[in-house]
Amino acid sequence: MFEYFYNEILRKTIISFGTLFNGIEIQHTDSSDNITSVVKVPLAYGPTQKFLARLEQTADLNKSTAISLPRMSFEFTGLTYDPSRKVTTTQQFTVKDPNTETTTKKVFMPVPYNMQFELSIMTKLNDDALQIVEQILPYFQPAYNLTVNLVEPINEKRDIPIILENITMQDDYEGDYKTRRVLLYTLRFTAKTYLFGPVSTATKDIIRSAKISYLAGTDTTNTDRDITYTVVPRAIKNYTGTVLTNLSKDAVIADSVFEVEDGTTITAKTYIDIDNEELFVTAVSGNKITVERGKDGTPIEDHVRGSAVRSITDSDDDLIPMGDDFGFDGSIS
Repeated sequence: MFEYFYNEILRKTIISFGTLFNGIEIQHTDSSDNITSVVKVPLAYGPTQKFLARLEQTADLNKSTAISLPRMSFEFTGLTYDPSRKVTTTQQFTVKDPNTETTTKKVFMPVPYNMQFELSIMTKLNDDALQIVEQILPYFQPAYNLTVNLVEPINEKRDIPIILENITMQDDYEGDYKTRRVLLYTLRFTAKTYLFGPVSTATKDIIRSAKISYLAGTDTTNTDRDITYTVVPRAIKNYTGTVLTNLSKDAVIADSVFEVEDGTTITAKTYIDIDNEELFVTAVSGNKITVERGKDGTPIEDHVRGSAVRSITDSDDDLIPMGDDFGFDGSIS
């Protein structure tokens, strides 16, 4: 069932999230509003507790150290399945290899997952914290779309919404007047990403064409070819998930004319798939289509209004799963 693959989707999403906050600066001014210093806020990956422990163990933070304030840190805190974005995982889609443009590659539909992040802002001065927070919040309303190349072999780029869930503030100022003050803002985010399975080459999984020649006579060096059969595998159901339109009226088993919402999306002399019944479209007139029912042995069924009318094209041929015998159960000897 399982095979090794690593698309680095989680790693890419974590890195992309961190780059959002990698160029934040704060400014200090004097009483005349002249800028006296500009500080680029350092950003590191790691839990907040590690940096707070470092603060408590350092006696003098006024000198140049790696833990001087202000600073920011972020970490990946959780991963949960998102059922609201679920798609049919058994469906596949194909793309051309972005490098060669010749080889067709296929991959199953992705699985939606939510990644939780925490961004911590640690400062000594409240104005420093407010400057940092104000440079972040306007971009999240409450989501900011981040484009990530999730699967490089098929150049699958998707917009990943980064949603700001909540903000908390903690003023750590306990103890005597010598205790160092630390203002801690914690921003919690959710990234709605997708996890893809392994990418495979579509053309290697099935036989694209089979040719059989019948020869007359027993002399194999001098024979006449009587007839040649050529078989090209053809999909008998939709694999890509492409929906052309929907039925606008119920259709029973005896019907050969269906009414659809938009007949312009359907072409005569093509195959379609409705609820796993394969049909052949013989004619299209407005929003009415004339069909031949139950093609290639698929069961003829009743279909209710709103049922999806899916196309069956060459793209579906590329996604025929390995092991499909196309109705042939014999062998060649």
